[in-house]
Amino acid sequence: MSIIYGVFSASNLISPSVVALVGPQLSMFISGIFYSLYIAVFIQPSTWTFYTASVFIGIAAAVLWTAQGNCLTINSDENTIGRNSGVFWALLQSSLFFGNLYIYFAWQGKTYISESDRRTVFIALTVISLVGTVLFFLIRKQEDTKAPGEEDSTNEIPGDSSSARYKLMRAVDAFKRSIKLSFTKEILLLSVTTAYTGLELTFFSGVYGTCIGAVNRFGTEEKSLIGLSGIFIGVGEILGGGIFGLLSKKSRFGRNPIVMLGIIVHFIAFYLIFVNMPSNAPVAPMEGTDDSAYMIPSKEVAMFCSFLLGLGDSCFNTQLLSILGFLYSEDSAPAFAIFKFVQSICAAVAYFYSNYFLLQWQLLIMVIVGFFGTITFFAVEWKAAALLARGSDYSSI
Repeated sequence: MSIIYGVFSASNLISPSVVALVGPQLSMFISGIFYSLYIAVFIQPSTWTFYTASVFIGIAAAVLWTAQGNCLTINSDENTIGRNSGVFWALLQSSLFFGNLYIYFAWQGKTYISESDRRTVFIALTVISLVGTVLFFLIRKQEDTKAPGEEDSTNEIPGDSSSARYKLMRAVDAFKRSIKLSFTKEILLLSVTTAYTGLELTFFSGVYGTCIGAVNRFGTEEKSLIGLSGIFIGVGEILGGGIFGLLSKKSRFGRNPIVMLGIIVHFIAFYLIFVNMPSNAPVAPMEGTDDSAYMIPSKEVAMFCSFLLGLGDSCFNTQLLSILGFLYSEDSAPAFAIFKFVQSICAAVAYFYSNYFLLQWQLLIMVIVGFFGTITFFAVEWKAAALLARGSDYSSI
Protein backbone atom coordinates (compact mmCIF):
# COMPACT_ATOMS: atom_id res chain seq x y z
CA MET A 1 0.00 0.00 0.00
CA SER A 2 2.87 2.39 0.75
CA ILE A 3 4.40 1.67 -2.69
CA ILE A 4 1.06 2.11 -4.46
CA TYR A 5 0.17 5.39 -2.77
CA GLY A 6 3.72 6.74 -3.00
CA VAL A 7 3.90 6.10 -6.76
CA PHE A 8 0.28 7.26 -7.08
CA SER A 9 1.15 10.62 -5.52
CA ALA A 10 4.16 11.22 -7.76
CA SER A 11 2.36 10.05 -10.91
CA ASN A 12 -0.38 12.64 -10.45
CA LEU A 13 2.20 15.24 -11.53
CA ILE A 14 2.29 13.76 -15.04
CA SER A 15 -1.21 12.27 -15.35
CA PRO A 16 -2.78 15.48 -16.83
CA SER A 17 -0.14 15.42 -19.56
CA VAL A 18 -0.89 11.77 -20.34
CA VAL A 19 -4.64 12.49 -20.56
CA ALA A 20 -3.98 15.52 -22.76
CA LEU A 21 -1.75 13.40 -24.99
CA VAL A 22 -3.97 10.35 -25.59
CA GLY A 23 -7.40 11.51 -24.40
CA PRO A 24 -9.51 10.38 -21.42
CA GLN A 25 -11.04 7.31 -23.06
CA LEU A 26 -7.78 5.64 -24.12
CA SER A 27 -6.18 6.69 -20.81
CA MET A 28 -8.90 4.84 -18.87
CA PHE A 29 -8.57 1.76 -21.10
CA ILE A 30 -4.78 1.48 -20.72
CA SER A 31 -5.01 2.08 -16.96
CA GLY A 32 -7.73 -0.57 -16.72
CA ILE A 33 -5.42 -3.12 -18.35
CA PHE A 34 -2.81 -2.49 -15.64
CA TYR A 35 -5.50 -2.81 -12.96
CA SER A 36 -6.45 -6.20 -14.41
CA LEU A 37 -2.80 -7.30 -14.45
CA TYR A 38 -2.43 -6.28 -10.80
CA ILE A 39 -5.43 -8.42 -9.83
CA ALA A 40 -4.12 -11.31 -11.94
CA VAL A 41 -0.87 -11.32 -9.94
CA PHE A 42 -2.80 -12.70 -6.95
CA ILE A 43 -3.79 -15.84 -8.89
CA GLN A 44 -0.21 -17.09 -8.46
CA PRO A 45 1.59 -14.45 -6.40
CA SER A 46 5.32 -14.05 -6.03
CA THR A 47 7.28 -11.31 -4.31
CA TRP A 48 8.81 -9.66 -7.40
CA THR A 49 5.60 -9.64 -9.43
CA PHE A 50 3.61 -8.32 -6.47
CA TYR A 51 5.85 -5.31 -5.82
CA THR A 52 6.42 -4.61 -9.52
CA ALA A 53 2.68 -4.63 -10.15
CA SER A 54 2.24 -2.27 -7.20
CA VAL A 55 4.46 0.29 -8.95
CA PHE A 56 2.56 -0.02 -12.23
CA ILE A 57 -0.88 0.23 -10.62
CA GLY A 58 0.26 3.35 -8.77
CA ILE A 59 0.99 4.99 -12.13
CA ALA A 60 -2.19 3.58 -13.70
CA ALA A 61 -4.35 4.77 -10.80
CA ALA A 62 -3.17 8.36 -11.22
CA VAL A 63 -3.96 8.32 -14.95
CA LEU A 64 -7.31 6.54 -14.43
CA TRP A 65 -8.57 8.95 -11.76
CA THR A 66 -7.49 12.02 -13.73
CA ALA A 67 -9.07 10.65 -16.91
CA GLN A 68 -12.35 9.70 -15.23
CA GLY A 69 -12.60 13.13 -13.61
CA ASN A 70 -12.03 14.72 -17.01
CA CYS A 71 -14.54 12.35 -18.65
CA LEU A 72 -17.13 13.05 -15.93
CA THR A 73 -16.71 16.80 -16.40
CA ILE A 74 -16.92 16.93 -20.22
CA ASN A 75 -20.05 14.76 -20.14
CA SER A 76 -21.74 17.01 -17.55
CA ASP A 77 -22.85 20.60 -17.24
CA GLU A 78 -23.49 22.80 -14.21
CA ASN A 79 -26.93 21.20 -13.75
CA THR A 80 -25.86 17.55 -14.05
CA ILE A 81 -22.38 17.46 -12.48
CA GLY A 82 -23.80 16.88 -8.98
CA ARG A 83 -26.09 14.07 -10.13
CA ASN A 84 -23.40 12.42 -12.25
CA SER A 85 -20.84 12.61 -9.43
CA GLY A 86 -23.27 10.91 -7.05
CA VAL A 87 -24.18 8.15 -9.51
CA PHE A 88 -20.50 7.59 -10.33
CA TRP A 89 -19.62 7.32 -6.64
CA ALA A 90 -22.46 4.88 -5.92
CA LEU A 91 -21.39 2.64 -8.83
CA LEU A 92 -17.74 2.83 -7.78
CA GLN A 93 -18.42 1.84 -4.18
CA SER A 94 -20.82 -0.98 -5.07
CA SER A 95 -17.73 -3.20 -5.21
CA LEU A 96 -17.42 -2.87 -1.44
CA PHE A 97 -20.89 -4.33 -1.02
CA PHE A 98 -20.85 -7.18 -3.55
CA GLY A 99 -17.20 -8.16 -3.02
CA ASN A 100 -17.42 -8.36 0.75
CA LEU A 101 -20.83 -10.05 0.58
CA TYR A 102 -19.30 -12.90 -1.43
CA ILE A 103 -16.30 -13.19 0.89
CA TYR A 104 -18.48 -13.14 4.00
CA PHE A 105 -20.60 -16.10 2.88
CA ALA A 106 -18.00 -18.04 0.85
CA TRP A 107 -15.29 -17.89 3.50
CA GLN A 108 -17.48 -17.93 6.62
CA GLY A 109 -16.03 -20.15 9.33
CA LYS A 110 -12.75 -20.71 7.49
CA THR A 111 -9.52 -20.12 9.38
CA TYR A 112 -7.32 -21.03 6.40
CA ILE A 113 -7.82 -19.71 2.86
CA SER A 114 -6.87 -22.48 0.44
CA GLU A 115 -5.10 -21.98 -2.88
CA SER A 116 -8.28 -23.02 -4.68
CA ASP A 117 -10.35 -20.41 -2.79
CA ARG A 118 -7.86 -17.69 -3.63
CA ARG A 119 -7.64 -18.59 -7.31
CA THR A 120 -11.41 -18.73 -7.71
CA VAL A 121 -11.80 -15.19 -6.35
CA PHE A 122 -8.98 -13.59 -8.29
CA ILE A 123 -9.72 -15.28 -11.62
CA ALA A 124 -13.30 -14.00 -11.34
CA LEU A 125 -12.10 -10.49 -10.39
CA THR A 126 -9.62 -10.43 -13.28
CA VAL A 127 -12.33 -11.33 -15.80
CA ILE A 128 -14.73 -8.72 -14.35
CA SER A 129 -11.97 -6.09 -14.47
CA LEU A 130 -11.16 -6.86 -18.12
CA VAL A 131 -14.84 -6.66 -19.10
CA GLY A 132 -15.16 -3.30 -17.33
CA THR A 133 -12.02 -2.06 -19.07
CA VAL A 134 -13.39 -2.94 -22.52
CA LEU A 135 -16.65 -1.13 -21.67
CA PHE A 136 -14.71 2.15 -21.44
CA PHE A 137 -14.93 2.26 -25.23
CA LEU A 138 -18.70 2.67 -25.00
CA ILE A 139 -18.38 6.00 -23.17
CA ARG A 140 -18.96 9.09 -25.30
CA LYS A 141 -15.77 10.58 -26.71
CA GLN A 142 -14.55 14.06 -25.85
CA GLU A 143 -15.31 15.46 -29.30
CA ASP A 144 -18.97 14.44 -28.87
CA THR A 145 -19.41 16.67 -25.81
CA LYS A 146 -16.78 19.37 -25.69
CA ALA A 147 -16.11 21.44 -22.62
CA PRO A 148 -16.91 25.14 -22.94
CA GLY A 149 -14.24 26.99 -24.87
CA GLU A 150 -12.68 23.92 -26.45
CA GLU A 151 -14.37 24.28 -29.84
CA ASP A 152 -12.14 27.05 -31.14
CA SER A 153 -8.81 25.81 -29.84
CA THR A 154 -9.21 22.28 -31.15
CA ASN A 155 -10.33 23.30 -34.62
CA GLU A 156 -7.84 26.02 -35.42
CA ILE A 157 -5.47 23.96 -37.58
CA PRO A 158 -6.99 20.56 -38.40
CA GLY A 159 -3.83 19.38 -40.13
CA ASP A 160 -1.58 20.10 -37.17
CA SER A 161 -3.89 18.96 -34.37
CA SER A 162 -2.92 15.30 -34.83
CA SER A 163 0.81 15.95 -35.18
CA ALA A 164 3.31 14.81 -32.58
CA ARG A 165 4.42 18.40 -31.99
CA TYR A 166 0.88 19.56 -31.24
CA LYS A 167 0.28 16.67 -28.83
CA LEU A 168 3.58 17.36 -27.08
CA MET A 169 2.61 21.02 -26.68
CA ARG A 170 -0.73 19.97 -25.16
CA ALA A 171 1.04 17.64 -22.72
CA VAL A 172 3.51 20.33 -21.63
CA ASP A 173 0.69 22.87 -21.34
CA ALA A 174 -1.33 20.47 -19.15
CA PHE A 175 1.67 20.06 -16.82
CA LYS A 176 2.16 23.83 -16.58
CA ARG A 177 -1.54 24.36 -15.84
CA SER A 178 -1.38 21.75 -13.07
CA ILE A 179 1.49 23.57 -11.36
CA LYS A 180 -0.18 26.96 -11.76
CA LEU A 181 -3.55 25.66 -10.58
CA SER A 182 -2.11 24.04 -7.47
CA PHE A 183 -1.19 27.46 -6.02
CA THR A 184 -4.57 29.11 -6.48
CA LYS A 185 -6.48 30.07 -3.33
CA GLU A 186 -9.44 27.77 -4.04
CA ILE A 187 -7.31 24.68 -4.67
CA LEU A 188 -5.25 25.34 -1.54
CA LEU A 189 -8.44 25.62 0.53
CA LEU A 190 -9.94 22.48 -0.99
CA SER A 191 -6.65 20.67 -0.36
CA VAL A 192 -7.40 20.68 3.37
CA THR A 193 -10.72 18.94 2.68
CA THR A 194 -9.00 16.56 0.28
CA ALA A 195 -6.34 15.80 2.90
CA TYR A 196 -9.08 14.74 5.30
CA THR A 197 -10.57 12.35 2.72
CA GLY A 198 -7.13 10.75 2.37
CA LEU A 199 -6.80 10.23 6.13
CA GLU A 200 -10.28 8.78 6.56
CA LEU A 201 -9.85 6.64 3.41
CA THR A 202 -6.91 4.90 5.06
CA PHE A 203 -8.84 4.57 8.30
CA PHE A 204 -11.99 2.91 6.96
CA SER A 205 -10.27 0.85 4.25
CA GLY A 206 -7.31 -0.41 6.28
CA VAL A 207 -7.19 0.54 9.94
CA TYR A 208 -10.78 -0.06 11.06
CA GLY A 209 -10.94 -3.59 9.65
CA THR A 210 -7.68 -4.36 11.42
CA CYS A 211 -9.15 -3.06 14.69
CA ILE A 212 -12.23 -5.27 14.35
CA GLY A 213 -10.15 -8.35 13.56
CA ALA A 214 -7.90 -7.72 16.57
CA VAL A 215 -10.68 -7.64 19.21
CA ASN A 216 -10.72 -11.11 20.78
CA ARG A 217 -13.89 -10.29 22.70
CA PHE A 218 -15.80 -10.60 19.41
CA GLY A 219 -15.16 -14.35 19.63
CA THR A 220 -14.79 -16.66 16.63
CA GLU A 221 -16.59 -14.17 14.38
CA GLU A 222 -13.88 -11.51 14.57
CA LYS A 223 -12.36 -12.35 11.15
CA SER A 224 -15.69 -12.70 9.31
CA LEU A 225 -16.77 -9.39 10.85
CA ILE A 226 -14.09 -7.69 8.74
CA GLY A 227 -15.99 -8.70 5.59
CA LEU A 228 -19.30 -7.71 7.16
CA SER A 229 -17.80 -4.33 8.07
CA GLY A 230 -16.86 -3.85 4.41
CA ILE A 231 -20.47 -4.60 3.42
CA PHE A 232 -21.82 -1.92 5.77
CA ILE A 233 -19.22 0.60 4.55
CA GLY A 234 -20.36 -0.20 1.01
CA VAL A 235 -24.02 0.25 1.93
CA GLY A 236 -23.23 3.69 3.40
CA GLU A 237 -21.21 4.69 0.32
CA ILE A 238 -23.85 3.52 -2.17
CA LEU A 239 -26.73 5.03 -0.21
CA GLY A 240 -24.93 8.36 0.12
CA GLY A 241 -23.83 8.50 -3.51
CA GLY A 242 -27.29 7.56 -4.78
CA ILE A 243 -29.26 9.95 -2.56
CA PHE A 244 -26.94 12.95 -2.96
CA GLY A 245 -26.73 12.36 -6.70
CA LEU A 246 -30.49 12.22 -7.16
CA LEU A 247 -31.18 15.16 -4.85
CA SER A 248 -28.42 17.42 -6.15
CA LYS A 249 -30.66 19.25 -8.64
CA LYS A 250 -33.34 19.83 -6.02
CA SER A 251 -30.98 21.28 -3.43
CA ARG A 252 -31.43 25.01 -2.92
CA PHE A 253 -28.59 25.29 -0.44
CA GLY A 254 -25.66 24.00 -2.49
CA ARG A 255 -23.08 21.49 -1.34
CA ASN A 256 -22.42 22.77 2.18
CA PRO A 257 -25.31 20.95 3.94
CA ILE A 258 -24.14 17.61 2.55
CA VAL A 259 -20.55 18.23 3.69
CA MET A 260 -21.89 19.33 7.10
CA LEU A 261 -23.87 16.08 7.31
CA GLY A 262 -20.70 14.17 6.40
CA ILE A 263 -18.58 15.67 9.19
CA ILE A 264 -21.36 15.22 11.79
CA VAL A 265 -21.82 11.58 10.77
CA HIS A 266 -18.05 11.01 10.96
CA PHE A 267 -17.73 12.68 14.36
CA ILE A 268 -20.49 10.42 15.71
CA ALA A 269 -18.70 7.39 14.22
CA PHE A 270 -15.34 8.46 15.73
CA TYR A 271 -16.89 8.88 19.18
CA LEU A 272 -18.58 5.46 19.06
CA ILE A 273 -15.36 3.83 17.83
CA PHE A 274 -13.45 5.53 20.64
CA VAL A 275 -15.74 4.11 23.33
CA ASN A 276 -16.21 0.70 21.64
CA MET A 277 -12.72 -0.27 20.44
CA PRO A 278 -9.59 -0.90 22.59
CA SER A 279 -6.98 1.81 22.14
CA ASN A 280 -4.29 -0.74 21.16
CA ALA A 281 -6.43 -2.43 18.48
CA PRO A 282 -4.55 -0.88 15.48
CA VAL A 283 -1.16 -2.01 16.82
CA ALA A 284 -2.21 -5.30 18.45
CA PRO A 285 -0.09 -8.43 17.75
CA MET A 286 -1.30 -11.29 15.54
CA GLU A 287 -2.90 -12.91 18.60
CA GLY A 288 -5.21 -9.90 18.98
CA THR A 289 -6.07 -7.99 22.13
CA ASP A 290 -8.25 -8.84 25.13
CA ASP A 291 -8.49 -5.22 26.25
CA SER A 292 -11.71 -3.23 26.21
CA ALA A 293 -12.42 0.50 25.94
CA TYR A 294 -15.16 2.37 27.82
CA MET A 295 -17.74 -0.32 27.09
CA ILE A 296 -17.77 -4.02 26.32
CA PRO A 297 -16.94 -4.24 22.58
CA SER A 298 -20.22 -4.51 20.67
CA LYS A 299 -20.45 -6.08 17.20
CA GLU A 300 -23.62 -4.13 16.48
CA VAL A 301 -21.99 -0.79 17.33
CA ALA A 302 -18.93 -1.73 15.26
CA MET A 303 -21.09 -2.47 12.19
CA PHE A 304 -23.12 0.72 12.69
CA CYS A 305 -19.86 2.69 12.74
CA SER A 306 -18.85 1.01 9.46
CA PHE A 307 -22.08 2.26 7.88
CA LEU A 308 -21.48 5.79 9.24
CA LEU A 309 -17.89 5.81 7.92
CA GLY A 310 -19.12 4.90 4.43
CA LEU A 311 -21.97 7.42 4.49
CA GLY A 312 -19.72 10.26 5.66
CA ASP A 313 -17.07 9.42 3.08
CA SER A 314 -19.64 9.58 0.27
CA CYS A 315 -20.75 13.03 1.51
CA PHE A 316 -17.25 14.45 1.14
CA ASN A 317 -16.17 12.72 -2.06
CA THR A 318 -19.33 13.33 -4.08
CA GLN A 319 -19.27 17.04 -3.21
CA LEU A 320 -15.54 17.36 -3.94
CA LEU A 321 -16.00 15.72 -7.34
CA SER A 322 -18.98 17.98 -7.98
CA ILE A 323 -17.31 21.26 -7.00
CA LEU A 324 -14.09 20.46 -8.91
CA GLY A 325 -16.02 19.57 -12.05
CA PHE A 326 -18.11 22.72 -11.66
CA LEU A 327 -15.33 25.18 -10.84
CA TYR A 328 -12.79 23.85 -13.31
CA SER A 329 -14.83 22.67 -16.27
CA GLU A 330 -12.08 23.84 -18.63
CA ASP A 331 -9.18 22.56 -16.49
CA SER A 332 -10.74 19.38 -15.15
CA ALA A 333 -7.77 17.05 -15.73
CA PRO A 334 -5.24 19.17 -13.76
CA ALA A 335 -7.83 19.83 -11.02
CA PHE A 336 -8.61 16.14 -10.51
CA ALA A 337 -4.89 15.28 -10.64
CA ILE A 338 -4.21 17.73 -7.79
CA PHE A 339 -7.18 16.27 -5.87
CA LYS A 340 -5.80 12.72 -6.10
CA PHE A 341 -2.23 13.92 -5.48
CA VAL A 342 -3.11 15.47 -2.12
CA GLN A 343 -5.46 12.62 -1.18
CA SER A 344 -2.95 9.88 -1.97
CA ILE A 345 -0.10 11.59 -0.11
CA CYS A 346 -2.25 11.89 3.02
CA ALA A 347 -3.42 8.29 2.64
CA ALA A 348 0.21 7.14 2.44
CA VAL A 349 1.12 9.20 5.53
CA ALA A 350 -1.86 7.72 7.41
CA TYR A 351 -0.84 4.18 6.44
CA PHE A 352 2.60 4.91 7.85
CA TYR A 353 1.55 6.30 11.24
CA SER A 354 -1.30 3.78 11.66
CA ASN A 355 1.30 1.14 12.55
CA TYR A 356 2.55 3.21 15.49
CA PHE A 357 -0.23 5.44 16.86
CA LEU A 358 -2.87 4.22 19.29
CA LEU A 359 -6.50 4.46 18.16
CA GLN A 360 -7.40 7.64 20.06
CA TRP A 361 -4.56 9.62 18.46
CA GLN A 362 -5.55 8.49 14.96
CA LEU A 363 -9.13 9.56 15.66
CA LEU A 364 -7.97 12.92 17.05
CA ILE A 365 -5.93 13.67 13.92
CA MET A 366 -8.99 13.02 11.74
CA VAL A 367 -11.23 15.17 13.96
CA ILE A 368 -8.85 18.16 13.73
CA VAL A 369 -8.20 17.88 9.98
CA GLY A 370 -11.88 17.14 9.29
CA PHE A 371 -13.01 20.22 11.23
CA PHE A 372 -10.72 22.59 9.32
CA GLY A 373 -11.40 20.78 6.03
CA THR A 374 -15.12 21.42 6.44
CA ILE A 375 -14.55 25.12 7.09
CA THR A 376 -12.29 25.51 4.03
CA PHE A 377 -14.85 23.73 1.84
CA PHE A 378 -17.55 26.10 3.08
CA ALA A 379 -15.36 29.09 2.17
CA VAL A 380 -14.88 27.89 -1.42
CA GLU A 381 -18.55 27.01 -1.87
CA TRP A 382 -19.68 30.41 -0.51
CA LYS A 383 -17.37 32.27 -2.87
CA ALA A 384 -18.47 30.13 -5.81
CA ALA A 385 -22.15 30.70 -4.99
CA ALA A 386 -21.56 34.47 -4.68
CA LEU A 387 -19.88 34.63 -8.08
CA LEU A 388 -22.63 32.54 -9.62
CA ALA A 389 -25.28 34.83 -8.11
CA ARG A 390 -23.56 37.85 -9.69
CA GLY A 391 -23.54 36.07 -13.02
CA SER A 392 -19.75 35.81 -13.16
CA ASP A 393 -17.99 33.12 -15.14
CA TYR A 394 -17.39 30.23 -12.77
CA SER A 395 -14.20 29.20 -14.55
CA SER A 396 -12.63 32.57 -13.76
CA ILE A 397 -12.16 31.57 -10.14
